[in-house]
Amino acid sequence: MSAPSHHPAIDVHAHVAVPTADALLEGQPGLAQQRGVDAASLGAASLQLNLRQIAEIGPKLTDAGLRLASMDAARVDVQAVSAAPVPHLWTDRDLAIRYTAASNASVAAFCAQQPDRLLPIATVSLQHPDLAVGQLESAVRDHAVRGVQISTSAGPGRELDDPSLADFWAAAEELGTAVLIHPWGCTLGERLDAYYLFNTVGNPTETALALSRIVFSGLLERHPRLRIWSAHGGGYLASYVVRADHAWAARVDARTTEQPPSELLRRTWVDSLVYTPEQLRHLVTVMGPTQVTLGSDYPFDMGVEDPVDRLEAAGFDAATTDAIRGGNAARLLELDA
Repeated sequence: MSAPSHHPAIDVHAHVAVPTADALLEGQPGLAQQRGVDAASLGAASLQLNLRQIAEIGPKLTDAGLRLASMDAARVDVQAVSAAPVPHLWTDRDLAIRYTAASNASVAAFCAQQPDRLLPIATVSLQHPDLAVGQLESAVRDHAVRGVQISTSAGPGRELDDPSLADFWAAAEELGTAVLIHPWGCTLGERLDAYYLFNTVGNPTETALALSRIVFSGLLERHPRLRIWSAHGGGYLASYVVRADHAWAARVDARTTEQPPSELLRRTWVDSLVYTPEQLRHLVTVMGPTQVTLGSDYPFDMGVEDPVDRLEAAGFDAATTDAIRGGNAARLLELDA
């Protein structure tokens, strides 16, 4: 039995709908094209189930009262709230400016209903790197966001280690803003069009790829104060980073950093959304007890309703349980104890 916690329970992975922002995308050719790509990757059965699910959980994505009741039932004290992932990297500069401003304002207004329990996470238009820097600065200044959510790439042909994003990473480090990496599907496309592989294989694959490019690029060595967090336990990378370490040791083309990949990965944070006690214990072994935070993925069906219960079921010592329950997230988001 774990000792009583000294930290509030902080769930870093939870979402809210931003209908005002999403309405700006309706009728745009880029949205129709994106929906076509997603439909082909999901497959007909998963697409129909997703549409039904969104209709069912809609109130949970918009009603603060329902959210707070769910948090109370889960023994979660605080949520970091980000917009429900909607691919918008196709937007042009004008639409990107309007969409991002509306999304950040919506998330901030939602969290303002209960500011001691709901913390806003921003969105930026990473496909326009110069805009992203200004958007991040504005979100911190105007909405007091605790972090920024990005996807696993900055659009076609631009990975997260692309030199054009150097100013964004520098700004995130300088502002002290945590960068939360959250995937949407996978670029493997129609190979994932059955059995919901779009999510079960696609999401962790995309996260592993994004983190691998970040690690091998030297980004974390160039920006030692940069705080990067990734959803779903960091995808597949945390389960098999030893292969990356072997490549780093065996091949000159992979020896791109002073520290091996596993050491650099341990400079990042991940959430606890790996479902079983055994997998969570492995994740903590790989990442270290200071780098794992609670994550529920509220209110989606691939999330969990009992992140604190699952943490306690892993049987960690009291200090580790307390850190994962809230202490690590407090450091990640620079929260006043």
